[in-house]
Amino acid sequence: AGEWLVGLLACAVCGAGAVAAAVLATGAPATAFSGSFAADPVTATARIVILGSTLLVTLLGLGPLHGHPRQSEFFVLLQLAALGALMLAGAQDLLLLAAAYLLASVPSYVLAGFRKDAPGTEAALKYYVVGALLGVLMLAGITVLYAAGRGSAYPLLRTELPEASAGLTAAGTVLLLAGMLFKAAGVPGHYWLPDAVQGSAAPVAAFLTTVPKIGALAALYRLAAVPFSGTPAGWPELVAVLSAASMTLGNLAAFFQRDVRRLLAYSAISQVGYLLMPVAVAGRDSLAQPALLFYLAAYALTNLGAFAVVCALPGVRTLDGYRGLARHRPALAVSLTVCLLGLVGTPPTAVFLGKLEVFGAALDGGFGWLMVLAAVNTLASLFYYLRWIAPAFAIGPSSGNGDGDGNGAPDGAGGRG
Repeated sequence: AGEWLVGLLACAVCGAGAVAAAVLATGAPATAFSGSFAADPVTATARIVILGSTLLVTLLGLGPLHGHPRQSEFFVLLQLAALGALMLAGAQDLLLLAAAYLLASVPSYVLAGFRKDAPGTEAALKYYVVGALLGVLMLAGITVLYAAGRGSAYPLLRTELPEASAGLTAAGTVLLLAGMLFKAAGVPGHYWLPDAVQGSAAPVAAFLTTVPKIGALAALYRLAAVPFSGTPAGWPELVAVLSAASMTLGNLAAFFQRDVRRLLAYSAISQVGYLLMPVAVAGRDSLAQPALLFYLAAYALTNLGAFAVVCALPGVRTLDGYRGLARHRPALAVSLTVCLLGLVGTPPTAVFLGKLEVFGAALDGGFGWLMVLAAVNTLASLFYYLRWIAPAFAIGPSSGNGDGDGNGAPDGAGGRG
């Protein structure tokens, strides 16, 4: 009973925080803590989406973790990791950005290995090793930028970095970007995500593919719009190339996945590519900010919806395991279809509107080639999502290839969610 109370308290905190953030969003932009934290539309939207997403993940974890001896620790770790993502979204100082990175990372490592089984331990270890390496690189980048810009505050860096050594600025920018792309799970910091998602509990996988990404992308947008807006280091072109690499490599890898969690992990990597498009044109196009914020909210809701279906069928791990789902659990099949088509960006879903805004921002910002590549990747992604949808509506028994207990959709559907 005590664990349930902790879970309900965590839900109440997230819900109250999201409501408070929505109320405060109507106020004028301001700063706090001597200008190191910004309270503006980017922060407000990120707070609402992060807290709302954490609330949904907490609800998803109530059932599967019921009776777990460390259930209350799970909810506390979720709250701490979400707090780190909130700090990332509003950080306007490199030192606060580093602290937020650590706060968002350390609880996530523990969550990845929360089950203490072999897959979870492997997932946590890989996640930690990659995070530690790229975290050190990010701290090195912050040190270089601090030296080049003679300070850590974003407004100061905006005026000082254009006058600093181009080599120092470029080196610091690349190193900082490596760490932030680890949190966002974009190329080249993406390779930890599939193993972490496959090895961790389903609610944790839902969290890792959603909440840290929101904070990291909001932080990247703020970096692009303020300190790096006037630097000669080629930031827009670099981000555009990484955007193209993320969406393309994520989609190509997803084509060959049969494990549904790995498919969603590579899908999340490809989504980072689309979300980096407005970051590439930050400060150059007025549509960039609303496009990013709307897409983040739409993606979070859609991705968590897909993972909710995965949580409802804990014994089903492969695409073939979902065969016949529509016959036995029609509501789940319809929900899964809506969410997967939403991740593609088919009309009239929210992600479709988000992609329209993102494509428009890229075109107006001078990256027409990136918009064309994103459209091609969007069309291509439909095929691997259909590989999941088709078995769910197929007639016939499951092939029985699911991981874990091997249950197909008809049997696994009866498992505890």
